[in-house]
Amino acid sequence: MTGAVPRMPTDLSQLEALATRRLGPGPVGYVAGSAGNGSTERANRAALDRRRIVPRMLRDVHERDLSVDVLGRRLPAPLALAPVGVLSILHPEGEIAAARAAAAQGVPFVLSSASSTPMEQVTEAMGDGERWFQLYWSKDRAVAASFLDRAKKAGCTVLLVTLDTPLLAWRPRDLDQAYLPFLHGVGTANYFSDPAFQAGLARPVQEDPNAAVLHFVSMFADPAKTWADLPWLREHWDGPIVLKGIQHPDDARRAADAGMDGVVVSNHGGRQVAGAVGALDALPGVVAAVGERLTVLFDSGIRTGDDVFKALALGAKAVLLGRPYAYGLGLDGQSGVEWVIRALLAEFDLTLALAGYARPDQLTPDSLSADGHF
Repeated sequence: MTGAVPRMPTDLSQLEALATRRLGPGPVGYVAGSAGNGSTERANRAALDRRRIVPRMLRDVHERDLSVDVLGRRLPAPLALAPVGVLSILHPEGEIAAARAAAAQGVPFVLSSASSTPMEQVTEAMGDGERWFQLYWSKDRAVAASFLDRAKKAGCTVLLVTLDTPLLAWRPRDLDQAYLPFLHGVGTANYFSDPAFQAGLARPVQEDPNAAVLHFVSMFADPAKTWADLPWLREHWDGPIVLKGIQHPDDARRAADAGMDGVVVSNHGGRQVAGAVGALDALPGVVAAVGERLTVLFDSGIRTGDDVFKALALGAKAVLLGRPYAYGLGLDGQSGVEWVIRALLAEFDLTLALAGYARPDQLTPDSLSADGHF
């Protein structure tokens, strides 16, 4: 403690309200908004809140080590920054500021396909920081292949393929404000800078930006993709492949059978299917089905250090943090993102120790109770 009052709250669950007061309704609504009436986002929080930590006493926790092995790399903590698109709507430096923050704190940054800045500029800003790439698997395979080639050349080591967005969901906050940045060419930088995408245009992007936007909209998502398409990914990516959006054990098994390396148990933060299962409720079944065959990661609802504890106790090897770091970016740029990372990990470290554990790999389902019952 230095006696100085921090510029941002230490309770990260307050960030959304603070961002709502300081930032415009369009950008905040785009980040905070969920599918339908928000029931799935609430289910995410309810699933986390329902599990309770059971502290254990008289265990030596004077030295702690938060590092974990994930997908063949040693990470300093079980945390990565989730892929969040269109970050320039929150701060002028957008993805570059967030990526620099991740690199400065030693956690992986997952760059979204829907970045406001071309991937090469973002990864260059990270120096030697761990960078992963998230693919929205478009209809145009030439564009998807070009993205993967560019990501490899930019030093991305892990590929996350988002499966839960074959179509954009019914999101009332965006619909009510007629707010979709892509329609204004924001969040399309990877596409507009891509040679395969440009080859599909009659005129250069700068000469006919509206045509470029329409081309982007026509090929961004592909609801016709099936499990039979997965071998194509392996043909174009020789590193770890992680499928993001898995919620059913049978889908996790199919991912393992297809030779994937991991899954992210996620419902896109409640942004895609209203009325869906809370992500943490889906986690134990997926871990039981494939925990020995695949690396299981988790996102959707993480806000605090004890949330991280609970996800790891139920079998996740690491968590992906989304909205909180986006709010930190909007409030204070790179410094805001770094604050969020440091605060979350400091709270997790204390929670771990006070519950009687010195390392993340010591956590098991027995570290928790459900509904307060042992």
